[in-house]
Amino acid sequence: MPPETPTETWDKSRLPSRHVTEGPDRAPHRSYYYAMGLTEREIHQPLVGVATCWNEAAPCNIALSRQAQSVKKGVNEAGGTPREFTTITVTDGIAMGHQGMKSSLVSREIIADSVELTVRGHGYDALVGLAGCDKSLPGMMMAMLRLNIPSVFMYGGSILPGRFQGRDVTVVDVFEAVGQHAAGRMSDAELHELECVACPSAGACGGQFTANTMATVSEAIGLALPGSAGAPAPYEDRDRWAVESGRAVVDLLRRRLRPRDIVTRRALENAAVVVGATGGSTNAGLHLPAIANEAGIRFTMDDVVAIMRRTPYIADLKPGGKYVALDVHRIGGIPVILKALLDGGLLHGDCLSVNGRTLAENLADVVFPTDQDVVYPVSRALSPTGGVVGLRGNLAPEGAIVKIAGMKNLRFEGTALCFDREEDAFAAVQAHAYKAGDVFVIRYEGPKGGPGMREMLSTTSAIYGQGMGDQVALITDGRFSGGTRGFCVGHVGPEAALGGPIALLRDGDRIVIDAEAGTMDVQLSEAELAARRAAWQPRGTDYNSGAIWRYAQTVGPAQFGAVTHPGAAAETHCYADI
Repeated sequence: MPPETPTETWDKSRLPSRHVTEGPDRAPHRSYYYAMGLTEREIHQPLVGVATCWNEAAPCNIALSRQAQSVKKGVNEAGGTPREFTTITVTDGIAMGHQGMKSSLVSREIIADSVELTVRGHGYDALVGLAGCDKSLPGMMMAMLRLNIPSVFMYGGSILPGRFQGRDVTVVDVFEAVGQHAAGRMSDAELHELECVACPSAGACGGQFTANTMATVSEAIGLALPGSAGAPAPYEDRDRWAVESGRAVVDLLRRRLRPRDIVTRRALENAAVVVGATGGSTNAGLHLPAIANEAGIRFTMDDVVAIMRRTPYIADLKPGGKYVALDVHRIGGIPVILKALLDGGLLHGDCLSVNGRTLAENLADVVFPTDQDVVYPVSRALSPTGGVVGLRGNLAPEGAIVKIAGMKNLRFEGTALCFDREEDAFAAVQAHAYKAGDVFVIRYEGPKGGPGMREMLSTTSAIYGQGMGDQVALITDGRFSGGTRGFCVGHVGPEAALGGPIALLRDGDRIVIDAEAGTMDVQLSEAELAARRAAWQPRGTDYNSGAIWRYAQTVGPAQFGAVTHPGAAAETHCYADI
C-alpha cells in the first residue's frame, strides 16, 4: 500500500501506541491494522480507545453504540484514530431483589479491569468512555484514572419520565407499586399499566439515583465536558456531545493533560458537594473513594459525608423531591447546579476540566434561571444540610451512611427485627410480618459477606408501597439504591461477616438512629456486646468459586470504597508512561 501524505505529524516517542505501530519490528502488528481497513496515516496517528458499556441488558446502555459512532467521528475529525470496544454492565433495575444483585458492585471492578486490560494490551494513547448505568459510570472513571492517559467521560443520558395517572413516574414508582399491590392498594390492572409506561425510552433511571448522581459528578469532577451529561438518551443532542467528546480527547493529547491532573483532592471535594446538594445516591460514598484510590488520593466515606453534612440541599429531585433529570436539562442542565454552588462559595473554582478550562471559567457565562423551582440558590436552600449524612456509634464503629433528602424526622428509635439475607426481609414485608417501630436489620450482605454488597431497593420500596415508610427503619451492611428513600442506613461497618456489631444483634434489641447528631447505637452494655462477640461464629456463603468468590477474597471495607487493589499509591509505574 503506498504511503499517504499525513495531515499532521505526531511524535509518538512518548505515546503508548509506539509499541504497536512504530518501527520495522512492528510490521506484524501493523499488518493487523491493515487487515481492518486502516490506512498508513491512521496507523501512525494516536490510537484512541472508545469504550462503551453497550448491551441489550437494559435501557440504560442501549443507546451507547449509536453514541460511540459519533465519538469516533469526532476523534477522526481531530486527527486521531478511534478503536471501539465494549465492556460489561450489570443493570441494577433487573438484578434487584434476587441473587443477581450480588454481581452489581463486582461489575464496577470488572468494568475498570477490562477497560484497563484492553487499553494496556493494545497500546491505546487516549480514551473516551461512555457509560449509562450505576456501576458503569464509576467503573469507567476509575479506569481512566488508573491508566492516566488523556480521557473524556460521557454519560449515555437519562431515560425520559413515564406518565401514569397524570404524573411523572420512574422505575422506583414501579418498585413501590409492588408493595402497594401486596397491601391491596393497587389492582393487577393498575400495576400492569404502570409497568408498561414507567420507562418509555432508552436511558438510565430518571431521578437523582446512582446513575444521574455519578453523571452529575462527572461534570463536577472535570472528567466530562461541561453540559454534556444533561440531555436525555433519546435526544440527538447526545450525538453532538459525543462528537465534541471525541474532538476533546485528541485536544487533551496535544495538551498532555491527563486525568490525574484534573481529579485532585479539591475536585473530589467538589464532587461530594454536588452529591449532597442534589440529594444524590448514598452509593457516592463508595464510588468517590474508589475513584480517589485510582489517583492515589486518600478520600474516605468519612470525608465524603463530612462535606455533605455542611452542604445545603438545593435541588428538588426524586426520590426525596419531585423532579427528574429531564427537568434539570430543561432549565440549563448540571451547569445551573454548579453555578448556584459556585456563587454560594461552596466549590473550588480553580479545578480543571477536560476542556482545559477551570470550573469557574466554564461557569462564567452561565445565568442562573430564576423562573423555576427545580434548583434553588444556596441562599434559599431546601435545607441547610446535604442530602446524605454519616453515622457512627457502637453499632457502626467504622461508620454508616443515610440519605436524609426529603425526610422530616431525623431520629428513629425502635426494636431490631433481624434477617441474614434480603430475601427473608422482603418475604416478611410481603407477609406484613412486621410492625410500626421495627428496625429491619439485614446483615451478611456486605462486600465480603454477601458477597457483593447488594442493594435493598425491592425491600425498601415494598415498605413504602405499604404506607409504612415513615414508621419503620432499615439498617444493613449492604447498600441502598439511589432510588431508596426513608430511614434506610447502609454501608454499616464493620460488616457482619467480619464480626461487626451488626452481626451481634438479636430481635428486640433497642436501636437509636439520630441523623441530626450523626449517631447509631444499640442500647446494650459493652459487657453484653463482648459476651455476644465471644459466642459469634463466622458464616460461610454459597459463593466458593468464580468471580464473586474472587471478589470476596480481595475486597476492602466500604469506608474506603470497597476497592480490590491498592490503587495508585502503590504504583511503581503508570501505564501512560510506558
